[in-house]
Amino acid sequence: MQDQEELAQKLSEYKSEHAALDEMLERIHTSGQPINLLHMQQLKKKKLWLKDMIQKLESALIDDIIA
Repeated sequence: MQDQEELAQKLSEYKSEHAALDEMLERIHTSGQPINLLHMQQLKKKKLWLKDMIQKLESALIDDIIA
């Protein structure tokens, strides 16, 4: 039971971080300031990694519920 709670907590953290990165990328894009392409690429990679982790955690939580 505790493992499920830990997974749910981690999932929540990843989702909020993913949303924050999404918002940050949108602000950078619409700011009108020069864009640091390397920094943008790093943020996008982090966002993609978070998305993958979110999917894995959701899958693990569903598997635990079914089992």
